[in-house]
Amino acid sequence: MPLSRRGSGVAPATRALASQVHPVFMLPPVACSLFGGVLAGAFAPLSGALHATAIFAAVYTAHVKDGYVDFHVRGEDDDHPLTERGCKGALAASTALFFACLGGLWLAASPGAALLTLPTWLVAYHHAPQLDTNPVTATTGYPLGIALSILGGYYAQADALGAVPLAFAAVFLVLLSGVKVIDDAQDFEYDRSIDKRTVAVALGPRRARTAAYALMTAALVLVVGFAALAVFPPSSVAAVAGFGAVALAARRADPTLATMLLVRGSYVFLALLLVAVWFRPLA
Repeated sequence: MPLSRRGSGVAPATRALASQVHPVFMLPPVACSLFGGVLAGAFAPLSGALHATAIFAAVYTAHVKDGYVDFHVRGEDDDHPLTERGCKGALAASTALFFACLGGLWLAASPGAALLTLPTWLVAYHHAPQLDTNPVTATTGYPLGIALSILGGYYAQADALGAVPLAFAAVFLVLLSGVKVIDDAQDFEYDRSIDKRTVAVALGPRRARTAAYALMTAALVLVVGFAALAVFPPSSVAAVAGFGAVALAARRADPTLATMLLVRGSYVFLALLLVAVWFRPLA
């Protein structure tokens, strides 16, 4: 039985497997893994590479499992590039890669780094069909993965946690939860028709957007507060201005355009925070 629904052979199978790599959503978790390592100061390349690869494998697992459940189990999607066998094979491969990296982290970094990384796969694998049926867990799954990526990346280098990585993890959890509410609103009509309770379905599009911007505003206020308390460097406030400008531009956009702007705005946010932490221009 072929892996691809587009034909048999190596080329169709490779294209189908590669189709589950979504750079827009996969780069931020990997980047946050490396960002967490940078926060620790000294950076061990092997531990950093193992953790970043584990995070990639976890997010790939989430994409494949989500597509498998939506198309092959629930019948919600109209199409999917992988056959049922292809989905299960891809899940087995990504899971094997994840746990191989976990074993490497256990040996190269510490058992604590491996244990702190494990929940990223648990969240990814159980996003569908368990976590995506509740407004809270459907919204916070991806942001929680980002937060855990930061913490795990830091722990893999420092063998401990501190106030700075915990603060960054909290900021990204809140900020990206707001972005995710906007993202889910793109499928409001369809989700409502299949009784999938996203925040937009539970609250309605208008109140969901208000809640989303309240979360993003709260995250930006947290950054300013942490900078005032000297948890973050003063220059981290520039990240607030950068993301705030993008958020204002997305305020009146439809959910699709707003999501595109906010996701890319989160890249700007992360980049400015990285510059603030690494170079400390105002120190």
